[in-house]
Amino acid sequence: MSSTTATRKRATRKADSMLPPMTPKLGIGLGIVATIVLFGVFGPMVLGDPNAIDDIGLTGPSAQHWLGTTQTGQDVFTQLAYACRGSLFIGLTVGVLTVLLSSFVGIVGAYMGGAVDEIFSLLSNVMLVIPGLPLMIVIASYVPNKSAFLIACVLALTSWAGPSRVLRGFTMSVRSRDYVLAARVAGEKPWRVLFVEIFPNLIPLLASQAMSAVIAAILGEAGLSYLGLGATDSMTWGTMLYYAQNGMSLLMGAWWWFAPPGLCIALFGAALALINFSVDEIINPKLKAATRAQIKQWKREEKAGKARSDQRHAAALGAATAKEAIA
Repeated sequence: MSSTTATRKRATRKADSMLPPMTPKLGIGLGIVATIVLFGVFGPMVLGDPNAIDDIGLTGPSAQHWLGTTQTGQDVFTQLAYACRGSLFIGLTVGVLTVLLSSFVGIVGAYMGGAVDEIFSLLSNVMLVIPGLPLMIVIASYVPNKSAFLIACVLALTSWAGPSRVLRGFTMSVRSRDYVLAARVAGEKPWRVLFVEIFPNLIPLLASQAMSAVIAAILGEAGLSYLGLGATDSMTWGTMLYYAQNGMSLLMGAWWWFAPPGLCIALFGAALALINFSVDEIINPKLKAATRAQIKQWKREEKAGKARSDQRHAAALGAATAKEAIA
């Protein structure tokens, strides 16, 4: 009974060590992400048709239209809710696909070694040297009916190579540790060593890479949509910016048309970045302590330098006073 309790306590401590500590930046990031996600999930359920046309075109925010209307009288607030859902779907899909591809190529290749690792490394190196944005433009331009899932696949195809290289290096470092070598010597099956001994150590790194992939996917989709190459079956923040640009909203001063989607992109990216900073403290536990220690050292050096400066100033003032007294 006592051994079972001790095992549970160790498992609980290990799980707690994988969770980022609650800090103000983590709380702010989680709050912004939760607000945008809830708005994107439940907003379209209670709002009307985003494509409904009204006879009041290009009007500012009011009690009837909280974020004003477009040039054809469509409600911007309703469009923003549907755009949140579309952008979040693309970002989440790209994040999952990128993690799966990079994990398979980076982790499995590094663990297997030999020819498998060389082939996977060659594949990732080839994808790294191919420019991402031109490839996305070429693929998207040759497909007439572009779904949101297709855009997500294109974005994932151009963003998995970099994370796979990082995972490969980290996996090669983990696989040489004593407990992994002991498991292999004990005759554990390769899949069990990979998923039980190695993979749990990569979870914080995978979470960080997933959030980075989501940010890059939302920005990449917004760029494609702004060029008119975005998804044709859903509304996203990028498509809102595209139609706002085509409607010359900036020249007409209709800030309520282009500012909300741009602000959502900026806020969501900043929130994920704040969460990513907290996850970095798990990947590198010395980061926070080292930063605080460096700040304390700077403060001590500043105080010591100020004290020496005060001493020299006092000595110079005393010498000048003594000379005046003698004179």
